[in-house]
Amino acid sequence: MKKIIFLSCVLIPGLGWAQQIKTETPLIDGAFAVAVKTIDDNTESNLIEAGADYGGEWTRDISINSWNACSLLRPVAAEYSMWSVTRDNRSKIGHQYWDQIIWVPAAYNHYLINGDKEFLKEAFICSANTMDELENKAFDSIYGLFTGPSVFNDGIAGYEEPIFDPKNNSSYVLDFPAAKKIKCLSTNCIYYEAYLRLADMAELLGNESAEKIYKKKAAALKDNIRKYLYDKKNNKLNYLIDADGNVHHFQEGLGLSFAILSGVVSKKEARSIIEKAHISNYGIPSVYPDFKRYSTEKPGRHNNLVWPFVNAFWADACFKSGKSEGFMKEFVSLTELAMIKSKHSFWEIYNPVTGNPDGGWQVGRHWPSCREQTWSATGYLRMVFNDLLGMSFSEEGLGISPAFDLLNQIGFKELTGIPYRNNTISVIFNGCGDKPKGVYVNGKKMKKAFIPADISKPVTVTYEF
Repeated sequence: MKKIIFLSCVLIPGLGWAQQIKTETPLIDGAFAVAVKTIDDNTESNLIEAGADYGGEWTRDISINSWNACSLLRPVAAEYSMWSVTRDNRSKIGHQYWDQIIWVPAAYNHYLINGDKEFLKEAFICSANTMDELENKAFDSIYGLFTGPSVFNDGIAGYEEPIFDPKNNSSYVLDFPAAKKIKCLSTNCIYYEAYLRLADMAELLGNESAEKIYKKKAAALKDNIRKYLYDKKNNKLNYLIDADGNVHHFQEGLGLSFAILSGVVSKKEARSIIEKAHISNYGIPSVYPDFKRYSTEKPGRHNNLVWPFVNAFWADACFKSGKSEGFMKEFVSLTELAMIKSKHSFWEIYNPVTGNPDGGWQVGRHWPSCREQTWSATGYLRMVFNDLLGMSFSEEGLGISPAFDLLNQIGFKELTGIPYRNNTISVIFNGCGDKPKGVYVNGKKMKKAFIPADISKPVTVTYEF
C-alpha cells in the first residue's frame, strides 16, 4: 500500500518524551510527542485539566481523557482526576447531569488496564448510585429514553429552534427551557454503554443479580434508541427528539460514533452509515449541516465544526467496522491539524473548510478555539493505541493486534516506553509488510502478542517481516 505523504513537512525539533513512536512519517512522530506532552503540561498536582485555558472541573473531559489514553499513560493522575469529579464521599458522579454517566465506561476501562480490585468495587458503587439517581431524574418513561442535552454540547450553538430561542441571549443550553426534555442520540448511546459496563463490573464482582438487571435495562434502552432515533428505511441515525416530539434530522458525529462502538447498530448497518456520512475536508463535523442561523462563513460553535476528540471516536468506529479508509482520513487530518494548521499544538476546535483553529459563532459573537486541548491530544493517542496497535485490555492482560496494512502506510518502526502494570511495553517492527513471519515477546516466539497482567519485567514485542 502507498505510504502516507504530507504536503508540508514542518518538524518539531528536540522534543523527546518517555513514550515515543518512530515511523517513516516525521509529522506522525511529532504529533504523538506533542500529544503526550500536552497531557503532562495540562496535569497540575495529579489533576488532568481540560486544556491550557481550562481547569479540571468537567466530568466528561476527565472521563474521555482517561478512557482515551491517560489511564494507560498516567494511571495515578487519571484515577485522582476521576475521583475529583465525584461527590458525596465518592458515592456519586458529579457535575453536569446529562453526561455524568460517561464516567462509567472510563472507570471500567481504568480497571481493566490497572487491575485494582478495590478501585473496581468503589467505582461500581459510585456508578450504580449515579445510575439510580439519573433513572429517577432524567428518564422519560414514555419514550424509554434519557433526557438532556447531547454529551458535550453545553452551548446553545449545538441546537436548532425550537430548542434555541433567538430572544434568549444566554449561551448555556439549560438556560433554554425547551432543552431540558430533549432526547439526544449521543447521550442515550453513552447510557447504553454505561449499562453494559455496569453489567461487566457486576460480573467481575460476582453480583449476578445486578448483572442481569443491567443487561435487561441495556437491551430495553437499545430497543428504544433504535425505535425513536434510528431510521431503518434509510439506515440513518438522527440527532435528537425535541420537547414537542419532533425529530431533528441532523448528523451528530459523536452520536454516530457511540452508536457504532457500543453496538446499538450492527456492523453491517455501521458500514452503511459510515459510507453515507458527510465528512468535511478535515474529518467529520460535530453536527451537520449548518443550522438556519449559521453558515460556512459563520459556523456555529457546536454545529458544523471539527472537534478532534469527536473525530477520534469516529475514527475508532470506522476502524472497528472494517472501514480503514475512514480511519486513515481522520488520523491523517488530525496529524495535519495539530502539526501544520496549529503549529505543533492540539487545539480545541477547527474550521472544517480551512483547517484553521476556529471557535465558531454563538449568541451573536465569534468565540475562541482554545490551545493545547487535552481531549484533542488524547483522541490522537486513542487512534494509535486502540486501532493502529490494536491494544486490548482484560483482567488477564494486554493483547496487541497491530493493523499491519495501516502501519505499513506510515512506515511504522517502533513504539516505546508504554507503561503497563508497573512495567513498560515496547513494540518493534523489523522490516515491513502486511503479514509478519513471526511475533516474539521478549525473544519467545508466540502465535499472537499477549502480555500477562502479572508481568514482572519490561516487555519488548518484536514483529519480524
